[in-house]
Amino acid sequence: MKIKSSALVFAVLLAISAAAQPASHFDGQAWWNHVKFLADDKLEGRDTGSRGEREAQKYAVEQLLRAGAEPAGVNGFYQPVKFVSRQIVEKDCSLTLIRRDKDKREPLTLGEDAIINTRIMPAPEVEAPLVFAGYGLKVPEKNYDDFAGIDVRGKIIVILAGSPSEIPGALASHYQTAAERWKVLRAAGAVGIVSLINPAAMDIPWSRIALNRAHPSMDLDYPEFNETEGAKLAVTVNPASAGKFLAGSGHTFEEIAALGKDRKPLPHFPLAVSLAAKTKVQLTKIESANLVAKLAGSDPALKDEYVVLSAHLDHIGIGEPINGDRIYNGAMDNGSGSALVLDMAASFQKNPERLRRSILLVLVTGEEKGLLGSKYFAAHPTVAPKSIVADVNVDMFLPIVPLKLLTVFGLDESDLGDRVREVAQTIGVRIQPDPEPLRNVFIRSDQYSFILHGVPSVMMSVAPEPGTPEVKIFKDWHTQRYHAPSDDVDQPVDLAAAAKYEEIVRALLINIANGDHRPKWKPDSFFRRYAEPVNIGQ
Repeated sequence: MKIKSSALVFAVLLAISAAAQPASHFDGQAWWNHVKFLADDKLEGRDTGSRGEREAQKYAVEQLLRAGAEPAGVNGFYQPVKFVSRQIVEKDCSLTLIRRDKDKREPLTLGEDAIINTRIMPAPEVEAPLVFAGYGLKVPEKNYDDFAGIDVRGKIIVILAGSPSEIPGALASHYQTAAERWKVLRAAGAVGIVSLINPAAMDIPWSRIALNRAHPSMDLDYPEFNETEGAKLAVTVNPASAGKFLAGSGHTFEEIAALGKDRKPLPHFPLAVSLAAKTKVQLTKIESANLVAKLAGSDPALKDEYVVLSAHLDHIGIGEPINGDRIYNGAMDNGSGSALVLDMAASFQKNPERLRRSILLVLVTGEEKGLLGSKYFAAHPTVAPKSIVADVNVDMFLPIVPLKLLTVFGLDESDLGDRVREVAQTIGVRIQPDPEPLRNVFIRSDQYSFILHGVPSVMMSVAPEPGTPEVKIFKDWHTQRYHAPSDDVDQPVDLAAAAKYEEIVRALLINIANGDHRPKWKPDSFFRRYAEPVNIGQ
């Protein structure tokens, strides 16, 4: 009897333990199979509007249909989006520094010293004095103004990319967007901007930044999205050549970079040079589409509200060869997020949940061109704008080490952060806010488009344990694979980490879909101002 009683107790304890563990809905392998298709050489890197991207979209639609998702686009699953492509004709372009004291002209080598950024449409010819304006930020909420006391009218400002430590990371990121920065520059009368890269925040080395400088950039082909009207020039400078711009000013780039590394205040001063630029850009019209699908909710009162799960399907296509490989496959960026969306749809079909609100699965185009597809969708959603209650964005979540720590971008901005914390704790995963605010991740993916329309949003990524070899694994990944052909399926991934990440996303979606109240911004969040009254206080 004693043996039987012990066995019974053990069985009960085992059952209780099993009940305490969250159900396993993912194995990592199904997710990886989607990644392998999306990152196959046959899709040629899924550049926006390319044949490869269309093949990826066709595959995604097939998978969504198989999972029982309903089309929710303008044309079935598709929401057409129009772009204008801009390709620099570098042989007809030049940049020249002019020493104002001796009128000495110093030609810059495009690609080696600097590149002309075509995300801002450059004027054919520009010549203007230069002035160093620190980080080039004006943040009224913190009474911070890099333009106070300096005259930039008719000038090109030179800035160090980054922000001072007194400005919270998310707020600093917001004011570094092209749209927000140009509002200030246009009001101050500046005609252009030169960005000196902060070496402490370089994701990839200059050699790879410059390698594909002739690859076309894009913008939305609709007048309402012209955010940099009046800008005549945008230039990005190699840190190794930044000293040429500061020569004769009484300051060195080493001094400026050292201050910027620690996010310390920067000086402001006129430079001893002007910049002359000649540019030529070839324009082409391009069409692509966002994909939109729905997992319908069942609550009559809430089924017409939507929780968005978003990821970008595009990557950067075919570029200059690295180690003989020209196809930039984009396995992690962002085959990983797109595969998760498809795997998530299949999961809800295989393991149905009673969802009160509906889930909107949105695979956007043009993210690599400046969040363009999500910008268009957020402005013109295929459902009622006020019906979108939250966006959970999945972009390059990097399951390359075991998942013990999760970085949550937007952690402290809305109660979505609290919900992520609650969900992650149930499976023993710790969370942290953005540990590297200089990289501006908060504004570099599609959640930002939703935020600007008042929708509480988060993005999450697997994170290395501080002080362990995992930190170097992540550093090496960004240096060697980010936006390189080596971001392909021949790289090590942790399928268990991917599966655990998917569990967190699934549980978060259910939490939002079934909650009595919409997610809401924290009272002290800067981004609360973008919400319509329906998103505040409910």
